[in-house]
Amino acid sequence: MTNKQISNQLLRKDAGNIRNMFSSIARFYDFLNKVLSLNFDRKWRAFAVKVSNVSADSKVLDVCSGTGDLAIAYSKALDKNGKVVGSDFCHEMLKYGNSKIARLHLEKSIHMTEADTLNLPFRDNQFQVASVAFGIRNVSNLENGVKEMMRVVDKGGKVVILEFSQPTNPIFKQIYFFYFKKILPVIGNLISSSKDSAYTYLPNSVLTFPDREALKTKLENCGLKNIEIYSLTLGIVTIHIGTKE
Repeated sequence: MTNKQISNQLLRKDAGNIRNMFSSIARFYDFLNKVLSLNFDRKWRAFAVKVSNVSADSKVLDVCSGTGDLAIAYSKALDKNGKVVGSDFCHEMLKYGNSKIARLHLEKSIHMTEADTLNLPFRDNQFQVASVAFGIRNVSNLENGVKEMMRVVDKGGKVVILEFSQPTNPIFKQIYFFYFKKILPVIGNLISSSKDSAYTYLPNSVLTFPDREALKTKLENCGLKNIEIYSLTLGIVTIHIGTKE
């Protein structure tokens, strides 16, 4: 199949296909995140933690955690009474995440577990924050994924979604889309040697994902209140934060 055909197949969000895709690029995932985002990804995650207003003793669940970068960012805002749990359904991504956490000596602050965002193995109202960075658009059912995040968050807690979005400035949008659709897939697929054309799927999945206002509406329909929206780096990424009442 061509890259486009493979990408279209992935856009159906079959769990097995998505898991296999991430397994195939896990080895290069962190490196490519930094290269392809020009190292902005670290700043985006730090800002997401900042606007979450977590307390030092908060319990945080980071779903679709991958190699744990957002979980690590949250751990820096917590004290010894706080805890971060990172969950992901891709074993290979968790393997690299656990190695990184051990290298940073964060084993006491972060626990990684293999779990599907659509069926989280946690009790109701267990966390103060449930977060996800660049992963919710890969979940086969967006609304059900958000509702599971809500279920495990305590009343008054936050659901935090950091996700790619589409720039609104017409001139910058043209420049960015040229990079995003033409250059990024070539670099990403070449370095990762992805047989699943993961970095062709990436821009296509962003372009088919709800825009910032449509996502806000979906979050409200799921029951989240007081949705806050933060647009970063000229609209390349957007953070949505909703409160469970």
